[in-house]
Amino acid sequence: MNCIHPTAVVHPDAILDDGVSVGPYSIIGEHVRIGEKTTIGPHVVITGHTRIGKNNRIFQFCSVGEVPQDKKYAGEPTRVEIGDNNTIRESCTINCGTIQDVGVTRLGDNNWVMAYVHVAHDCQVGSNTIFANATQLAGHVIVGDWAILGGGTLVHQFVRIGAHSMTSLSSGLYQDLPPYVMASGSPAVPRSINAEGLKRRGFSSEAVLEIKRAYKALYRQGLSLEDARNVIGSKRTICPELAPLVEFLASQGRGIIR
Repeated sequence: MNCIHPTAVVHPDAILDDGVSVGPYSIIGEHVRIGEKTTIGPHVVITGHTRIGKNNRIFQFCSVGEVPQDKKYAGEPTRVEIGDNNTIRESCTINCGTIQDVGVTRLGDNNWVMAYVHVAHDCQVGSNTIFANATQLAGHVIVGDWAILGGGTLVHQFVRIGAHSMTSLSSGLYQDLPPYVMASGSPAVPRSINAEGLKRRGFSSEAVLEIKRAYKALYRQGLSLEDARNVIGSKRTICPELAPLVEFLASQGRGIIR
C-alpha cells in the first residue's frame, strides 16, 4: 500500500512501487517511476523521465528531473536515474541530462546529499558520497565513490572528482581532483591524502603508506606529471589500491589540481 497525501498530485501514468509515501502538495510527473519504500516529502516536484530506486528519502522543496539549465536543451526526453538508499535533504535540485552528453544525470546508492545542493545536467555521481550543504556541481561533472565535498564547494563543468577524495568548506574545484586527495581553497590546492577516511573504510596501513608515497611523488618531489605517473605506475603491482589513481591520471580531463 502506498501513502499519498490527498493534496499531492500524482500523474495516473506515474509508477509508484509498494510502500512509497508522497507528502502534501508534492507533484509526481507522467514519466516518473519511484521504487519501493521511498519517501517523498511535502512540496517536492519530480518530473521528466526520472527513475528513483528503493528506500530513498527526499525532503521538502526538492526538484528532481526538471529541464537542465542549458540553452541548447530543446525538450529531448533525457533522464535522471537515482539508485537506492539515498538521503536528499531540503531544497536540492537535480536536473536531467542533455543529448550533448550521455543524456542522463545519475546518482548512485547510499549517498548523503545535504540541503541546497545542485546537481546539474549530465553529472555522474557514484555511491557512498557526502555532499555538504550548498555544494554546487556544474554540468558534466563526474564524482567517484566515497568522495566528500565540504559545504559550499563549487565544481566547474567537466571536472572529475576521484574516489575517496575530500574538499574543505567553500572550496572551488576548477580542475580534476585525483582519488584519495584532500583539497581546500579557491582555486582548490592539494593538502594531503584522506588517510583517516581510508582507514575507516578498511584500507590496510601498507596501502595507506603507498598512497602517501604516491601523493609525495605527485605533489612534493618536483616531478613532472609524466614522471610522477611513471613512478606511481611502477608500484601498482605491489599495491593494487594505486590502480584507480594511475587510471585517473592517464585519462583525459581538465588537468589535475597541482
